[in-house]
Amino acid sequence: MIDRHLRPDEIELLLDGEEGFGVAQLRAHAASCSVCQAEMASAQEIMLALDALPDFAPSPAFADRVMSQVQVFEPWHAAATRTVEQFIPASRPARLAAGFAAAVGAGLATAGATWAVARADMGLLLAQLGLERFREQVVAAGSDLASTVLGQPGLDALRGSSPEVMAVALGGFVAVAGMGVVGIRALASSSRTR
Repeated sequence: MIDRHLRPDEIELLLDGEEGFGVAQLRAHAASCSVCQAEMASAQEIMLALDALPDFAPSPAFADRVMSQVQVFEPWHAAATRTVEQFIPASRPARLAAGFAAAVGAGLATAGATWAVARADMGLLLAQLGLERFREQVVAAGSDLASTVLGQPGLDALRGSSPEVMAVALGGFVAVAGMGVVGIRALASSSRTR
């Protein structure tokens, strides 16, 4: 005999008429317990009400409408396989030729990459030479600009000074150039208004 009330799943077993291990003890408890009998009567009423509901079938487009709103996750390997399958020829000789071409292409790419890695020091040397040449051109252009603006004596004085003096001189030059641009714009706008 069970010394507790029946759980909902046990009540459902009894109402469905199931047979098996332990069902006899459940029936004996339900016959002697008024609380469990009331629960079983309530569950029986619900089952009868549900059985009385009319059956209906969803519209044929119901599944399509639901599935159009569901985001389906496709694993990366499945998408990759489907993409690759588009490029695989249908006939066996064409597949063999495509496989041979792919193998030759992979071999050439590997050989090219190996050669490039072996010659990386040459590429690095050429890059350094290019950067050095670029730096020389920038310094020469800056020197020409400073020589034009300051004259040769000013350029010589600037070269012999400390980095702080050079920074102050550069800042002063930028400020004077900026004021010149603002002044020219002011003159241009005032001449337009006349």
